[in-house]
Amino acid sequence: MSFIEKVRAKAAAAPKRIVLPEATEKRTLQAADIIIGEALAEVILIGNPTTLFAMAEELGLQNISRATIVDPANNPRKDAYVELMVALRGKKGLTPEAAEKLLLDPLYLGAVMVKAGDADGEVAGADNATGDVLRPALQYVKTLPGISVVSGAFVMISPDKSFGEDGMMVFADCAVMPNPTAAELAQIAVATAGTARSIAGFEPRIAMLSFSTKGSAKHEMVDKVVEATRLAQEMAPDVMIDGELQADAALVESVGQKKAPGSPVAGKANTLVFPTLEVGNIAYKLVQRIAHAEAIGPVLQGMAAPINDLSRGCSVEDIVNLVAITVCQAQAK
Repeated sequence: MSFIEKVRAKAAAAPKRIVLPEATEKRTLQAADIIIGEALAEVILIGNPTTLFAMAEELGLQNISRATIVDPANNPRKDAYVELMVALRGKKGLTPEAAEKLLLDPLYLGAVMVKAGDADGEVAGADNATGDVLRPALQYVKTLPGISVVSGAFVMISPDKSFGEDGMMVFADCAVMPNPTAAELAQIAVATAGTARSIAGFEPRIAMLSFSTKGSAKHEMVDKVVEATRLAQEMAPDVMIDGELQADAALVESVGQKKAPGSPVAGKANTLVFPTLEVGNIAYKLVQRIAHAEAIGPVLQGMAAPINDLSRGCSVEDIVNLVAITVCQAQAK
């Protein structure tokens, strides 16, 4: 069974309510039909029911009538959502009238539904930029306690089974934070541990990567990783986290034993935390292209509830898979 097949099976074992704000986007509606058919999630579609049913008929979809459909223009929960929004952001100047207007935007409505507990997670981005997806999520769903940053992880599946967990690893941050501080990098490490457990399905051994291993080089960028490692270990004492480690010391057992003897992570890391976004983004693309690894993600982490962002070039299958991943995150929560 492949990784995605395992994720889908796990999602189907305990489906969660996932809201799709871009229901009038063709690929999203097609994906929703598959998700409902395979019982991967309890699908909530945002849009006008007449429009959605007409689209479903035109596309030959059979399952859309089994979705929960929320019409922004005729929403019986509107007053409760307005009250919640004003309670959260009234001090920032949000009025009831402004909140009502925002609720006509499916991305805001979806985020507020998650905050209100009417949905367990959200997937969007097929038709909207990342910033537009994240803005309402950060304003209303917010981040986990003790976490102030959102980051993006990739599950990397390599044909070389000698690395990570039978070829599977988690890389972060590869998508969101350009140059995290030591404290932010520590939070990314802790959030990535959760992703390794809930999505990849293994106990993380996290390497905090640098161009130095245990003091072999001196530089302020190394100091950041050293401090981030210390903070991450304090935040999550139950997680194996070590650093600073060079990539070879993290991944190759003989190198790890030589450069970092006694480390619980060196030579057997399955989760890599990169010091900056440029390093993480370059690394995952190199591994994907040169090592022919499958890159699944980005999976957004650090949110108080799972909110995931699609590429606007995504396929129907990409949407189905990300919804299944989001269900697994919601199960873990």
